[in-house]
Amino acid sequence: MPNPHTETSDSLPPDASAPVSSPSDSIPPRSPAAGAPAPRGAPDLSTTWLRVFLEVARHGSFTVAARTLGWTQSAVSRQISSLEAALGGAPLFDRLPRGVRLTEAGEVLVPHAESVVERLLGAGRELAALRERAGGRLRVGAFATADAALVPRAIAAFRVRSPGVRLSREEGLTPALLDRLSTDRLDLAVVSTTGRARLDTCALHHILDESLYVAVPAGHPLAAEASVRLPRLADADWISGGPRPEGTLLDAALRHGFRPRVAHVVAEWTAKLGYVAAGLGVTLVPALAAESVRPDVALLPVLDEDAPARAVYAATVRGRPLTPAAQVFLAALRESATRIPGTRAGGAV
Repeated sequence: MPNPHTETSDSLPPDASAPVSSPSDSIPPRSPAAGAPAPRGAPDLSTTWLRVFLEVARHGSFTVAARTLGWTQSAVSRQISSLEAALGGAPLFDRLPRGVRLTEAGEVLVPHAESVVERLLGAGRELAALRERAGGRLRVGAFATADAALVPRAIAAFRVRSPGVRLSREEGLTPALLDRLSTDRLDLAVVSTTGRARLDTCALHHILDESLYVAVPAGHPLAAEASVRLPRLADADWISGGPRPEGTLLDAALRHGFRPRVAHVVAEWTAKLGYVAAGLGVTLVPALAAESVRPDVALLPVLDEDAPARAVYAATVRGRPLTPAAQVFLAALRESATRIPGTRAGGAV
């Protein structure tokens, strides 16, 4: 805090302090009556006094502080007099021919006043954010296959139950969604165990476990089979979202002892199925995306009893209670999961 000796015409820096009420809007607390016994414990102070005090100290002038606050100089003077009286009567400013400067008592008070005002401003910001999270908005992220059926159905149910909440949704890979969650750009993220992302950094709410299918052209020799083991397709051309199987659904092939030959790298699900329908290869399809498969493609359940199913979670920030809006959306996700074939609905983790 500067200790100015003369008046200055410098304007307030941005967010220097919150606006305070004008004297015509409120009556400042009375100063203690002369001769009255001093109150025990902490002095009874008005936060308005402290804000006015900081403005005068910042500018070194009652006149400039009054102009900044939109008050009269006499009103500012009365606020400072009330503060001085409440603190025992010691002057907080030396009156100079031009402006004012802090006394020793004023210097002592400055950091305490700053702390009180900043804490109150911080409390106001946090409460406003809490109100917005609770009733104003819900920011949801999801990976691509969750957007095929699970998330849209949950959104539809959520809008019926919470029509006053603004819901926004974005799509991304699980690692990117977790990053946005950790930096407070999402309130909830639907993520999966595919991609070997570190899920232990957040709170996880188990939504479902899903099985895998192999998508083959409708005329493929295996198309009429009831199910298939992946090693039977070890020599096939595969269509995958990445050039390497690690961190993708094709991790399942590695567990079965063969490295699949990725013939085409295609990110989007409908495009992958187009490549399959054209006879350019086969691909793995998770149960979440199975409902969107086209009629010229056959889906074969993968027999993989010893391998863990892919798990899907709703991730939220660890240590932060779920807002009412997030609780409603989580319940909608779990209800949606019960309607998707090839999945097993989960419980809370």
